[in-house]
Amino acid sequence: MENFRYFSPTEFVFGKNAEHEVGKLLLKHKATRVLVHFGGGSVVKSGLLDRVENALNKAGLPYVLFGGAVPNPRSGLVYQGIDLARAEHLDFVLAVGGGSAIDSAKAIALGAAYDGDFWDLYDGKAKIVAALPVGVVLTIPAAGSEASASTVITHERGMLKRGVLSDFNRPRFAIVNPELTYTLPPYQTSAGVTDMMSHIFERYLTPSKGVELTDQLCEATLRSIIAAARVVIREPKNYEARATICWAGTIAHNGSLGVGRIEDWSTHGLEHELSALYDVTHGAGLAVMFPAFMKYTVDVDVERYRRLAVTVWGIPDDPADPKRVALAGIAAFEAFLTEIGMPTTFGGIGAKQEDIETLLDKLEINRGKTLGSFMKLTRSDCRNIYLLACK
Repeated sequence: MENFRYFSPTEFVFGKNAEHEVGKLLLKHKATRVLVHFGGGSVVKSGLLDRVENALNKAGLPYVLFGGAVPNPRSGLVYQGIDLARAEHLDFVLAVGGGSAIDSAKAIALGAAYDGDFWDLYDGKAKIVAALPVGVVLTIPAAGSEASASTVITHERGMLKRGVLSDFNRPRFAIVNPELTYTLPPYQTSAGVTDMMSHIFERYLTPSKGVELTDQLCEATLRSIIAAARVVIREPKNYEARATICWAGTIAHNGSLGVGRIEDWSTHGLEHELSALYDVTHGAGLAVMFPAFMKYTVDVDVERYRRLAVTVWGIPDDPADPKRVALAGIAAFEAFLTEIGMPTTFGGIGAKQEDIETLLDKLEINRGKTLGSFMKLTRSDCRNIYLLACK
């Protein structure tokens, strides 16, 4: 096990009608003037935004509404939010939505506390030393941004998609009511499931040794997600299955499954270029990239892939032929993605083989000449993985 530091300060309020507590939580965490950031559509139509506003009014909290959050959140909206937060002297940012709204909210919170261009923080030109506090009312379990230290933004200038890690990004509180996810379209639910599973794979595929405890935690969480996803596809309003998926999405990315392990994140890097170029749903892009990555790297640690196949996918073990077992596990993962309606090839997301060199150029700008830790991927390796994803 590697040395580690673990910090996860987010307060969770989980369950039915939990969103009614948002006003009390904002007061508890010293908010006085709140920016309420959301996407639009569903939070308005469902009445959730009205319930949030009522809770803030009841708490006597002044607030400003700021909609427009979009998938693969963009820098232009962040700049607008920063200007608004400064002009209105706001001291707390409340995200109402999924990972995109939360990531935008985090970027606004960082930028409002920084004197220069917020992109400096994503570009590595400045260090994060402060941020406005952030709270969350979660509507889409997927990204795990409600408890993570990360935020990812795409800058329209050059369409560069970059993330930044800082404990200043961790929300002060997150409200999670599984009932709010009942009306999610099946595709969005499945993309979220893929996203959280990918967060676990990025930690599970590791060169670290002596990590049996977190291996088992990763495997158990994956099995729970798979079982719950199959229920939700049949029964969208199954509360217990929705609750499992909601909490699993948080566990997958709050850092607890990665303690003591070297994490990889190369597949996320490969996918970020797809979603930046084609504006595809992040989970769908991961559904395309992860099977390809696994097939390409299976020989790096056949035993780890064999274990994943046996413990998570139920593939019968064969110690005499571990690679056959490992490949059967990857095939089972790919079949599961198809089962829940996810694409698994470039064609399924409208990506084009002729754009691979463009993807590689952007990847090198964002990630450098090598990528990952499970296997140090060169440009040639990344090209081969993208080619596998075309098939």
